[in-house]
Amino acid sequence: MDLKAKSLGSDIRFWLLFFLGVRLIGITNAPLEMGHSWRQCLTLMVSRNFLENGVQFFYPMIDVAGERTGIIGSEFPFFNYLIYLVSSVFGYAHWYGRLINLLVTTVGLFYFYKLIQEVIGGKVAFFASFILCVSIWFGFGRKVMPDTFSVSLVLIGIYFGYRYLKEGEIKSILLFFIGTCLGMLCKIPALALFSVFGIVLFIKDIPLFRKCMLFGVGSLSFGIVCLWYFNWVPHLVSTYGYELYFPRSLKVGLLEILELLPELSEKFYFVAFSSFIGFGCFLGGIYVLFLDRNSQKWVIGSLTIVSVVFGLFILKTGYVFPVHSYYIVPFVPVMALVAGYLLANINARYAYIILAAVAIESIGNQHDDFFIKESEKYKLTIEQTIEEHIPVDELVVTNGTPSPQTMYLAHRKGWTETSSVVGRDSYLDSLSSLGASYLLWDRMRGEVPILNSKKVYDGTQFCIFDIRYQKNGIKKGAK
Repeated sequence: MDLKAKSLGSDIRFWLLFFLGVRLIGITNAPLEMGHSWRQCLTLMVSRNFLENGVQFFYPMIDVAGERTGIIGSEFPFFNYLIYLVSSVFGYAHWYGRLINLLVTTVGLFYFYKLIQEVIGGKVAFFASFILCVSIWFGFGRKVMPDTFSVSLVLIGIYFGYRYLKEGEIKSILLFFIGTCLGMLCKIPALALFSVFGIVLFIKDIPLFRKCMLFGVGSLSFGIVCLWYFNWVPHLVSTYGYELYFPRSLKVGLLEILELLPELSEKFYFVAFSSFIGFGCFLGGIYVLFLDRNSQKWVIGSLTIVSVVFGLFILKTGYVFPVHSYYIVPFVPVMALVAGYLLANINARYAYIILAAVAIESIGNQHDDFFIKESEKYKLTIEQTIEEHIPVDELVVTNGTPSPQTMYLAHRKGWTETSSVVGRDSYLDSLSSLGASYLLWDRMRGEVPILNSKKVYDGTQFCIFDIRYQKNGIKKGAK
């Protein structure tokens, strides 16, 4: 009985299923958690527009572009398309994206384990995979965001790329292409992990044909990604006027990063694992690898390549990286692998105690994302509240801050800005000339302004103004 329990406790499949079950808590929640609701709403807008306006795969569309079409230069909408597919069968719901991401991320974690198990060993694989599971991936693996989703696809692709180099099966090279290509298309920072295959150039034992085949297929995958991000996305931006990514030159990025070094360092020492103990394991793992550098030269070389590429990515994003927690996601598997080295090389009893401490600290720091605060639930009534007052085809202005959350939940299209900006007649007049018809004011985000517009609804949480008309009912601009 004890042997069975011990075997179960060291079986990563058990823990992946266990934590999958834990993360099903609140899985049907609308995107109202305090962290990254805005990015989830943006993802869901594209999916819902696929459902309501027809699938235009190469023209992802959001609802906060004002009078413009809403077509946006963003990541390849494969994740959004999966949400659409489920919605087309069961009807639309906010949470399908959560479940899809959770399932794919769990599979990605399993292939991360299999890769390390075959390349390095089972002990390192178990500890690294467990730590990755309870890291920032624990929370982001259930958000409607493509970050862990994309990296999981790349990890699956990397595993099959390794299998191809080892066995030469066509099936493996095909799965390598599908996983890496879709993963990088869904979010280009996953490219950092893809670069691990650079180490193959220096390994003489791999047959030359397999090297050429891998690099040929990998180049095709990378080429498709470049076509999307460096050709098609700029075309969408220049044609339709809405951009999601703002890359910097390396020089500009470096100058911006230097001003935010405390925020940048925090992404590594805390955000990555949501645990100071976890970061301590990472530092200890670096020491262990250094001591064993002769036998681990290929691992160290591989991690160095990925780290250099990820460093270039940080510079290209500039200040955006330090101020957003999810950009560290692609590098956390590297950190988890290094941390796994420490735990695999100390007494097993102490290793499991440390692992438990990492899990408790990390999950404790992320548990808020599983529950919606009562103060946020009023937003679920937005669409029902405005149904009688704002026709679905009218453009709306909201004071939902730059976040698209209010507009998404209202199920309307238009503009969103901060309360201080929206509360000015001059601002509303400028948007009225572009086609805006109504102002949806969230009372919880600011005191209702005094406007020269007709108020058509005054509720506890929301007010609605018809900004086409003055208070006396005369249409603005009429003589």
